[in-house]
Amino acid sequence: MEKHSIEFTKEGCVLVSDEANLLDASLAAGIPLYHVCGGKGKCSTCRVLVHEGANYLTPPTEREEALRQRMHFPPDVRLACQTCATGGPVRLSRILRDESDMGLYVGPFAGSSTQQIGEERDLVLLFLDIRNFTPFIERHLAFDVIHIVRKLFTIFQELIEGHDGRIIETAGDGIYAAFGFDAERPAAATAAVRASRAMLDELVKLNESYFRVHFNHRVEIGIGIHLGRVIMGSIRIAGSDRLLVMGYPVNIAARLQDATKTVDNDLLVSAELYGYLDPSVYAGAATTVALKGVGGDFQVVPLGTPYSDRSPM
Repeated sequence: MEKHSIEFTKEGCVLVSDEANLLDASLAAGIPLYHVCGGKGKCSTCRVLVHEGANYLTPPTEREEALRQRMHFPPDVRLACQTCATGGPVRLSRILRDESDMGLYVGPFAGSSTQQIGEERDLVLLFLDIRNFTPFIERHLAFDVIHIVRKLFTIFQELIEGHDGRIIETAGDGIYAAFGFDAERPAAATAAVRASRAMLDELVKLNESYFRVHFNHRVEIGIGIHLGRVIMGSIRIAGSDRLLVMGYPVNIAARLQDATKTVDNDLLVSAELYGYLDPSVYAGAATTVALKGVGGDFQVVPLGTPYSDRSPM
């Protein structure tokens, strides 16, 4: 009877015959895969994440497919109790390492999204911050402060989502958004810049017709945009799934937003992102800036308006 080698990342290799499922073979080899339902395809605790060799695994059984549909498994997650190997190499990982992991994937604190399992994605990252807002906060009532932030964020959200972006997080007077969930880099970069310019254009109108009239105040924002390979996944907090997007490119985008003050321009993109734009539409000259936590000078392209060009209120 032919046997196939299955590698459990950082735990060793298991020899699996054509007739044995991955759960039985791993338990026989001393790798403690959880199997609360006894290997009947009902609990999902024997889930494994397939890194390599998915084509050497048998198709999902009816039981696995039913559980997959109900629990929204991504394609690279399989039930070890319902899966056999037909060849190799196959490389996979246990998802539940010990009992403390159980609640992350089974029960009320488990996310319902396919993004439960982290994955790497190429995304465009955008950070926006309201400039010099503290003096306004100190001079105005709490209602006025929240009213302005709510008005701005409602408009910004509409424009971001209208350009196929998604708000990942808001913190105080700042927004963190991402683009490229269903688009390649050139389209995602262009969408992020278009959304940014739309927000800046809308802010010019609001300052003239609303903020200056009602609050004798001009709101300014700074936007930084970068792109790169990031880690994406979801966690459940307070009964809702929250998307997380993390990685070094995220830090760069946040630093670019900070650097809008130094460069004196309200829209700053990395030179790497600018390489995906049409220069006949988005004309800009590269310059360098020191970014906190980033070694050496970093190349950026200003695509907005200098703050110094605006006359004081």
